[in-house]
Amino acid sequence: MKRIGITGHRVIPPEGHADIRAGLLAVLRRHEGPLEAFSSLAVGADQMFADVALSCGAELTVVIPSGDYEDDFTPGELVGYRHYRRRATREVQLSFPHATDEAYYAAGTYIADNCDRLLAVWDGGPSRGLGGTGDIVEYARELGKPVTVIWREGLRRP
Repeated sequence: MKRIGITGHRVIPPEGHADIRAGLLAVLRRHEGPLEAFSSLAVGADQMFADVALSCGAELTVVIPSGDYEDDFTPGELVGYRHYRRRATREVQLSFPHATDEAYYAAGTYIADNCDRLLAVWDGGPSRGLGGTGDIVEYARELGKPVTVIWREGLRRP
């Protein structure tokens, strides 16, 4: 089974959604055979990836950074998170009691450690806190993992 993980920005400008979704779909469709998709289901890239992966028939593995992770979502965001979490085949709960930068970094590195390829919905900029997309891309590259960056040229993140 091919294992593909995601790291990416939570805030993606709406004008980039279609291009990024198409990029994710193109990568997933290139793989023949069964797929396992790793995501922490954060708002933005993680949930978009989960949606695309499930539409491609992948099994979803959810990596939950902390015991209070749900507290990090607004009520509206929580609906999407719970929707994808219910559809997961497998769940990995990390031992952090609280959603901290360290917990997010651990979740990102867990995904990088356990995938064959990492997809990064990333503008190429530095992380805005420990465990951000840039940190996880750097970690995966240091491991020698293939990283596919998906972003629309000229798209600016707020």
